[in-house]
Amino acid sequence: MSPRRSFLRGLGGALTVAAVAPGRLLADPREERLLSLVHTHTGERATVPYFADGTYLPTGLSRLNSFLRDHRTGDEHPIDPALLDILNDLRLATGAREPFQVISGYRSPHTNDRLRQGSGGVAKGSLHLEGRAIDVRLGGVRTSTLRDAALELQRGGVGYYRDSDFVHVDTGRVRRW
Repeated sequence: MSPRRSFLRGLGGALTVAAVAPGRLLADPREERLLSLVHTHTGERATVPYFADGTYLPTGLSRLNSFLRDHRTGDEHPIDPALLDILNDLRLATGAREPFQVISGYRSPHTNDRLRQGSGGVAKGSLHLEGRAIDVRLGGVRTSTLRDAALELQRGGVGYYRDSDFVHVDTGRVRRW
């Protein structure tokens, strides 16, 4: 068997294991992880390494906390690194090369209450309040494809907002809507 064929066969086996073992990290636990993001409300862009050499990088996490702040109030909150890993794995699973388009990261209690008054789709105890949820699109990937990839990960909640063209992912219990 050629080395190429052997590699492809091994890759196919690895993908099968990932599909059969929900909740597993797709990224190599030793490799650098980075996220490329653009914020739809502020126009800010960032490409931030947040993990390397088997550890989360405090500087990268701090930059992402700032980027994913409540853009209405400027309030920041620590973002759950497991949420960042979900985004990284969604990028890997979809093969995307464009940045995530962030609609909403952290939400302050004030912003969440204001959004709840204007919409029936905002939860009182939203995981956005804890830095454990994000609403995104992924450039070059249909939101339905992004939703399906998130559901396959089996690592938290997945909400699909077809009319608004975004996907919610969080680090709460596995569920979908």
